[in-house]
Amino acid sequence: MPHTRTGAWPSVSTERFASLVRPGLAGAEVGLLGLADDLGVRLNGGRAGAADGPGAIRAALGRYGVAEPAGIRWPVVGDAGDVVPAAGAGEVALARTHDRVVESAAHVAGRVALPIGLGGGHDLTYPFVRGVMQAKGKRGGRWAGVYFDAHLDVRPTVGSGMAFRKLIDESGIGSLLVIGANTLVNKREHAEWFAGHGGVYADDDLGERAMAGELDAEGITEVLGEFDHLFVSFDLDVLDGSHAPGVSAVNPAGLSVREGARLLSVLCQHPKLACVDIMELCPTHDEPASGPGRTARVAAHLLLTAVQGWKVGRLLRG
Repeated sequence: MPHTRTGAWPSVSTERFASLVRPGLAGAEVGLLGLADDLGVRLNGGRAGAADGPGAIRAALGRYGVAEPAGIRWPVVGDAGDVVPAAGAGEVALARTHDRVVESAAHVAGRVALPIGLGGGHDLTYPFVRGVMQAKGKRGGRWAGVYFDAHLDVRPTVGSGMAFRKLIDESGIGSLLVIGANTLVNKREHAEWFAGHGGVYADDDLGERAMAGELDAEGITEVLGEFDHLFVSFDLDVLDGSHAPGVSAVNPAGLSVREGARLLSVLCQHPKLACVDIMELCPTHDEPASGPGRTARVAAHLLLTAVQGWKVGRLLRG
């Protein structure tokens, strides 16, 4: 696959989930794609280091997650490697990297049932979803998105905070649900733009229903309206900084890992799920920095939660 390099996996015991991950996508049901770039974060003035996120997630999986969990058999998971960012440190370089992500995501989505992106700056959700849309030939269908983020990421300026504005403006995403947005870190003009373009905020009832096991596909449709295809994006900065210090922008009052994981699991069981990503792991600032750190372990837990939820959803539907 052009513009990618092989993802680096640790040598692990056969008892670990990581031992099951295949290089390449042959025969895979789930495909991982590393989005190893943080130029968008740097252009927004955020903390650098998320370019190393995919590698840190793979390293954490070497120590977390069993190959044979109780009650479920893992789907076949393949690793397509990491997208190689374009050279340069400006907007032109970022646009070229986005083009590479679109191409790589389309390649993965054309070969597996569930593409999963590992990031990387949150701007990369924009080309990742575009690539999936392109591969599946579903641009004519109604797309909706759910994203976990302290920030709305609807800035008009180029950088990591533009992804969801671009998805609405340029990709025809009809409705968006944001989980965990912090009103103290989002400008009024961004909140107004979001609300005026189909954006919906998750309320406490949504989380309570998910934690109680009472939220299902119909409940998600009640919030988002009718749609044909769903993407889910999880920015790790939605989590409280005590749980996830290794992110591009630390959250002093975010979700717990348990809350985020439960909601993610429910969303990944949705029959119209098209792709998932886990973004903005910044191992440079994780604890311990020598790694795999606490936040990387959380990201590994969320990845396994997403895969398990997707598998459970398929089993429930027969």
